[in-house]
Amino acid sequence: MSAISRDDVAHLAMLARIDLSDAELDKMSGELAVILESVARVNEVATDDVPATSHPMPMSNVTRPDVVRPSLTAQEALAGAPASEQQRFSVPRILDED
Repeated sequence: MSAISRDDVAHLAMLARIDLSDAELDKMSGELAVILESVARVNEVATDDVPATSHPMPMSNVTRPDVVRPSLTAQEALAGAPASEQQRFSVPRILDED
């Protein structure tokens, strides 16, 4: 892989609107080269026979089954409400829209 030049780093910094000093440009050219070499090495390792994964450990669904159970009726749920309308909680209007 070709080395990242100081001009390449200056161009990237300009595109990202990052103001870098001369010392930072020199330092970043070496750091970006190391990052690109690391990415290239990872790309060499990945093969077609390795399945894609989103997590390093197998994931399984841990939710409980959806089972109908006894619950409150609408009247019981609204019994303590200060106001209700059409089996719903009635709250003060905060918007002027219909």
